[in-house]
Amino acid sequence: MIDLEILHLGIKRDGNFNEKDIENSELKRLGVGRVLDSLASLKDRKLIDLNKDGSFSITDLAKHTLWSEQVPTWVKILRLLEIKSYSIEQISDFLKKSDTELIDEIEKLRKNQLVLMSPLRQESKIIKMYEILPEGIEKIKKIEEAGFQDDLLEESGKPKTEILEIIGHIIKEISEPEINKKELILKLNQIKEKLKI
Repeated sequence: MIDLEILHLGIKRDGNFNEKDIENSELKRLGVGRVLDSLASLKDRKLIDLNKDGSFSITDLAKHTLWSEQVPTWVKILRLLEIKSYSIEQISDFLKKSDTELIDEIEKLRKNQLVLMSPLRQESKIIKMYEILPEGIEKIKKIEEAGFQDDLLEESGKPKTEILEIIGHIIKEISEPEINKKELILKLNQIKEKLKI
């Protein structure tokens, strides 16, 4: 959690931060010892570099985890929720993405039963908190081993079902005495669209 806060501070400051930035952030509540331990740990794991002037830089390896454009948003959300449960506003702040960009992705994850939304009362407001489910943790493990696809193709099994239905229609039409070629081409194009080919 502390590591994430330090990296987030660096990201907010365009990849570089120094002691003053830490002092002026929420991190000062932790005390010097804990912050220094985290900085040393991050440096050992090659997530930050120490610059000659005593400031720190976020490495590409650290950026790749949560802030790379090559990583799909849903993967970043799962990685973030693996650390701690967050509200949509907090996820938005950490990932530097707008709420509207995130809502669809979180909804997909929820439908796939990878994350759970729990309402939480804070003062007079109800806040939606999102937490990762065991299936979400499993998905992250698979991603780390095998890489990721750009979208959740298995989203509720819907695209697969639709494709199978279209194939069923094609088979039926082929077995008819008179084949409507235009209709067949249309259906094949629908399959291509769904497979994003």
